[in-house]
Amino acid sequence: MRQIIGAVLLLSAAALPTGWKARLDDPSAKLDAAMFSEEKDALSFHTGPVAGIYYRPGDKAEKNYEVSAAFSQLKPSEHLEAYGLFISGQDLDKDTQRYLYFLVRQDGKLSIRSRNGATTKPIVDWREASPMKEPKGVKTSNTLLIRTAGDGVLFFINDKQVYRMPRAQVGADGIAGLRVNHNLDVQVSKFTVKKQP
Repeated sequence: MRQIIGAVLLLSAAALPTGWKARLDDPSAKLDAAMFSEEKDALSFHTGPVAGIYYRPGDKAEKNYEVSAAFSQLKPSEHLEAYGLFISGQDLDKDTQRYLYFLVRQDGKLSIRSRNGATTKPIVDWREASPMKEPKGVKTSNTLLIRTAGDGVLFFINDKQVYRMPRAQVGADGIAGLRVNHNLDVQVSKFTVKKQP
């Protein structure tokens, strides 16, 4: 069900905006446990008990590219839950899913991890993300960006580089999208996937 109240498009449980798909971490979880709302170029996630990735199949980050979005945590979560971007998405609708994800959380820390099937592995374990603006503040916006440059992949928070890794370690090019863990209220705006020269 879609309903417009003012300028906000409210989506019923399990209804993602047109063109978006979800892949939840727990295969037995139901998307109808989460709520979403859409306003202009912003999408709000009220994830409840579900954690996963959200993507549009056409958003492929290949060769030289930038993937970015601005994230605002709308209210503090009881536990330290994370959100951010993913790249190199392959087989996202299969048991052999693979992607690399770049996360932040409300205590002002970042992590970079990879998923291969049901297995996740930290590439950068949780550490301070000094460029985050008032990470413990509510509704503070932080922009995450992943950029390929030659044989490297660069990770930025608010235009400050926080990590670089060899492109070969990232894996094949693929779909880019968003990752939002459970029990979060997060607004994402200006999500873009663009080719670089």
